Amino acid sequence: MNNGENCKRRRKEGFTADEDDGENDDSCSSGRETKKKDLNGIITSLILLDEQEKRDREERNDALKEEKSVMESTHTKETRTMLEFQSNLNDYYSKIDEADRVKRKKSRVKAATVVATASNHVADDGNGKSGSGQQRRLWVKDRSNAWWDECNRPDYPEEEFKKAFRMSKSTFDLICDELNAVIAKEDTTLRNAIPVKQRVAVCIWRLATGEPLRLVSKRFGLGISTCHKLVLEVCSAIRNVLMPKYLQWPDEDSLRKIKQQFEGISGIPNAVGSMYTTHIPIIAPKISVAAYFNKRHTERNQKTSYSITVQGVVDPTGVFTDVCIGWPGSMTDDQVLEKSALFQRAKNGGLLNGVWVVGNSGYPLMDWVLVPYNQQHLTWTQHAFNEKIGEIQKVAKEAFGRLKGRWCCLQKRTEVKLQDLPVVLGACCVLHNICEMKKEGIDPELKVEVIDDEMVAEDGLRSVSSLKARDAIAHNLLHHGLAGTGFL
Repeated sequence: MNNGENCKRRRKEGFTADEDDGENDDSCSSGRETKKKDLNGIITSLILLDEQEKRDREERNDALKEEKSVMESTHTKETRTMLEFQSNLNDYYSKIDEADRVKRKKSRVKAATVVATASNHVADDGNGKSGSGQQRRLWVKDRSNAWWDECNRPDYPEEEFKKAFRMSKSTFDLICDELNAVIAKEDTTLRNAIPVKQRVAVCIWRLATGEPLRLVSKRFGLGISTCHKLVLEVCSAIRNVLMPKYLQWPDEDSLRKIKQQFEGISGIPNAVGSMYTTHIPIIAPKISVAAYFNKRHTERNQKTSYSITVQGVVDPTGVFTDVCIGWPGSMTDDQVLEKSALFQRAKNGGLLNGVWVVGNSGYPLMDWVLVPYNQQHLTWTQHAFNEKIGEIQKVAKEAFGRLKGRWCCLQKRTEVKLQDLPVVLGACCVLHNICEMKKEGIDPELKVEVIDDEMVAEDGLRSVSSLKARDAIAHNLLHHGLAGTGFL
């Protein structure tokens, strides 16, 4: 019985085990199917996520392209608007000049008529009264020019003369000799001509002090309108006669010396100039006021400011080698650069192949324009580069400080008309160069700290090759012991 019962029990247990194995097989297969489904679901989700990311990237790229096209079109429109404005402004001033010319012509005709009438009266009086023998002259207000006569004496102290005119007597005489053929006038029967030295002195005194014309008139014993006319005539002569001689781009030999001097200052090779753009305050113009509105100066000084720009490139001694004058004060440094003749010569004529003009962060990095790093979290190499390039930038900034210090008319709003300002500013740059070349020092009290709010260029990178070249220069400066430790 026991054996039989055991057999039944074992068979029963065996059947039960077989059933359990079958159940286990079914559960394992269903688990595998579930895992497979879950895995497929995960893969499907990843594929969908990847596709979604691709779509998002495409949308972002499309948005960036659209934004870039909008910015380019906006820049193009702004450029076109600025050019149209400049053209309209030139037309407007041309009409004003033509009206003034017609007015002056009528005045001369009227004056000639008056003189002829007076001469006829003199002739009639001479015929009627032969004993009188007097000759009439055009009435001129009697003014004292004792101050100028004192300055013009040969024994006048050199120090006092230099304090008044920002240059020595020898440099002043040099300028007079250079301009003599252009500005000299002849005596007439009505009045004696103003001497060349006095003409030049009126102009230089006005530029040096920035005094109002009524005070210049009293000091030199001349009429206010005469002084105004003399300033413009002499400035125009300086620009036409002296600028081609004293303000020009260096030749090959001079460029070689300039490179050596700048490399000695900073360790940066192939630098041929230091560039800076400053603003000259003006009275609010009658037309296109917004174009000349200087927002940055207005915000800083809490006073409405209008200005025009002067962009200059200087050599290591602070002598200007290129200037761009007269663009409205609302334009940024990179916009002024694009309008300059230097930019066009570099772009079309290859003037600056293989050399650098050093500027600040307001200019873009280009094949010929070298600027500092301006991103956050700079490396030691980049800090070192910025320190050394700052030595070159300082040359231009100090040169503009001496320019404004010598010629105080550049520090205040002037009475000169807007269309005549480029001529006056060009003359100041030429006179600055002459003083620098002749080693004419400047009184420390006259030095000016130039403050112009820099704005980082919107399109700060114009050339990938220049980016690599700047990195190579920065690497060489740091790893060849030329960078210094001022950034640490």
